[in-house]
Amino acid sequence: MPEVWKRVNQKKLSESIKAGKIIIYPTDTIYGIGCDATNASAVRKIRQIKKRTEKPFSVIAPSKQWIYNNFNVKNRTYIQKLPGPFTYLLKTKKKRFLPREVSNSDVIGVRIPDNRITKMIQKSGMPFITTSVNLSGQKHATAVEDIDPEIFQKVDIVIDTGCLSNPPSTIIDLTGDLPKIIRR
Repeated sequence: MPEVWKRVNQKKLSESIKAGKIIIYPTDTIYGIGCDATNASAVRKIRQIKKRTEKPFSVIAPSKQWIYNNFNVKNRTYIQKLPGPFTYLLKTKKKRFLPREVSNSDVIGVRIPDNRITKMIQKSGMPFITTSVNLSGQKHATAVEDIDPEIFQKVDIVIDTGCLSNPPSTIIDLTGDLPKIIRR
């Protein structure tokens, strides 16, 4: 069984991320499951937990500057809207700066949720996997009680901040000349 945190200690959270722990956490939209995106073993574990084989994962960026350093950003206006309920599909500047377990493509979803837990995650300095906490194809969770028990018992930490009431993030493809809304 995981540790359930109602209160979050910054130092302990950063240590847990750097140690490769799998964490369920709130965002500004729904509950997510994540880990240090540079830790291939931890990312593989999330793929196994979600039963998700191919579809790429998105990441929480440690900062806007990290986005500019690692991705081709054609329109900075969108990045300036962060933090917020958006996932931007962006093309990487360099191949494989994140493990292939994150994405087999040079296009990665990037987020900065508007949430105090996100700010704490960002302080680890690591890009962090952000994907809905559900089995692939199933309904997302807006409360810890909604999480499938099969998933719940396979993670290390659950950060419970109560019920969330927003829909999943809007996904916008920013890889082309014109932005394209993928999910609203």
